[in-house]
Amino acid sequence: MLDTGVTTTTDEQVMEMARVGVIYGHKKAKTHPRMRPFIGGNRNDNELLDPEATLGGLARAIAFIKEKVANNGSMLLVGTQAAAREAVMGLAEEFKFPYVTTRWLGGTLTNFKVITDRLAYYQNLKVKRESGDLAKYTKKEQLGFSKEIAKLSKMFDGLSAFKKLPDVIFVVDSNIHSTVVHEARLLRIPLVAVIDTDDDPALIDYPIFGNDHSRSSIAWIVDRIKVDLKEARTAEAQNVQPPAIN
Repeated sequence: MLDTGVTTTTDEQVMEMARVGVIYGHKKAKTHPRMRPFIGGNRNDNELLDPEATLGGLARAIAFIKEKVANNGSMLLVGTQAAAREAVMGLAEEFKFPYVTTRWLGGTLTNFKVITDRLAYYQNLKVKRESGDLAKYTKKEQLGFSKEIAKLSKMFDGLSAFKKLPDVIFVVDSNIHSTVVHEARLLRIPLVAVIDTDDDPALIDYPIFGNDHSRSSIAWIVDRIKVDLKEARTAEAQNVQPPAIN
């Protein structure tokens, strides 16, 4: 299933994508064979992604995300590399989506009950600390709790909204998040991913062909998702009819 939704681009769009680095891929030697149809050129032995494939994939991915998150559907965002963290966290916080920007815990999806139990334990510890319930323990024990909370915060702070398995998962770079991709495919959870010339597009349901190692490229792609979701949310709110008055 790899309908990229290729669309026609304007010179202005191509220039913008070039400026922020969206169309710049890896060295030709690293190109995944299945990515060849989505490559539009080569410069200094670096592959250039086809801008039409990029925009088409992005449009198709956005349409799918909007469909899935309508009516309180959930999306889990994953971007643990430094270049992706800020953009991923910004999108997640804007729409209250769960996210992972530090380290993916193996089994987050496939051992969902274990992970959510651990998340509940962490949240309960924080509540007890804030309410003063941990003050009854010795200073050594309190120090132990503080260290445990700090450790768990790195793993779970982005997952406070993780109440059920997601309806869709958004990933930046499927190669470095191969465990996420594997777990999602096992559970048949649709994947949207920003993928570069070295990734396998056959593993992703809704690929967005773009530079997945550049901060400006990732931000450009994520910003377009954010804008469309905002517009959809506004339109949805305007279409809500007030209850009838008897």
